[in-house]
Amino acid sequence: MQPSLPRRPIRPTLRQRFEFRAARLLFSLPAAVQVRLSGRPPVVVDGCALHPQMQLLLALHHLWHGGLIAELTPDMARQTFRNDTATIAGRPIPVGAVADIAIDSGGTIAARHYAPAASGPRPLMVYYHGGGFVLGDLDGHDNLCRRVCRDADMHVLSVDYRLAPEHPFPAAVDDACAAFRWACANAARLGATPRVAVGGDSAGGNLAAVVSQKAMTAGGPAPCAQVLLYPALDRTVARPSLELFGKGFFISRADIDWYMLQYTGSTIAQPDPAQNPLCAKEFSGLPPALIVTAGFDPLRDEGEAYADALRQAGVPVVLKRFDGLLHGFCSMATISSACDAALGEIIAKLRKLIADTKNVAPGSRSPIQQRPV
Repeated sequence: MQPSLPRRPIRPTLRQRFEFRAARLLFSLPAAVQVRLSGRPPVVVDGCALHPQMQLLLALHHLWHGGLIAELTPDMARQTFRNDTATIAGRPIPVGAVADIAIDSGGTIAARHYAPAASGPRPLMVYYHGGGFVLGDLDGHDNLCRRVCRDADMHVLSVDYRLAPEHPFPAAVDDACAAFRWACANAARLGATPRVAVGGDSAGGNLAAVVSQKAMTAGGPAPCAQVLLYPALDRTVARPSLELFGKGFFISRADIDWYMLQYTGSTIAQPDPAQNPLCAKEFSGLPPALIVTAGFDPLRDEGEAYADALRQAGVPVVLKRFDGLLHGFCSMATISSACDAALGEIIAKLRKLIADTKNVAPGSRSPIQQRPV
């Protein structure tokens, strides 16, 4: 294994610890009380009922933050994001081992390896965090990766890819691809099997999809599976969910435009599959996919459109929408029982996806049932 990098553990402040406990307490109240505390009647949009915990969370988020990410500088937005992730971090979930490592790809890419407690080789997932290609780091998704490692019984390699605007497109894509290639070449050194999956949330889901597409055309190793959590996949089309949930539901359309501007230098989207994977001309031969969407998410429809595109190309897909939840809900599992239950269901589906692909060569057709759930 390559030399370890210094650890940067999250150390919540006293205020953040108080806010964490307060949120846990509020989210344990009866649903009717949560709705009342939110200051608005029950929210139903497009046939989806917003979960009371999410309704209260939106009220608390507005109280604590008020404005939009799009109104901040990148450094200010990053500090806000770090503060938020520190507040909801909770106690670190124990796993077999955790090590910060350096991936040598011509430059150095920081990464964090999570090993399961059980002995013997286990599958490996290369994970790309969310944050609009501008925010996020290894610490912000630490407990999410720990949970996947522990409950899916698999190795996780979390990648600290370069962020925009200091490192605009295609820097994140280059790092994501390099990290995947490194993981394939070094899986045995990490204690994992050669079966390497990719996964990510939001912008990280975009990178996981791009890595899968590029691996298909490059002729090298390909992921055994792709796990896309509320992924950002196409800015070239304004689908209905972008209009329905583009304001007042945690991540706004203005925020999405701001992220795109930082990442690509423009708010005019290009039909480049390396930026917008749904613009690809060919989807056949891609790895089996688990795609997760949230009912109250501006990105909902593009994730589900991607699932449709994969299915039409003969790629096995498990699509799961959590109707009452918001974008980013997997990171809220430490404070919300609804998000915690959803994450548990996702991990169960992940375990089955990996098991179903065990004897399927990358790029071949799989017997996995293509089904929405």
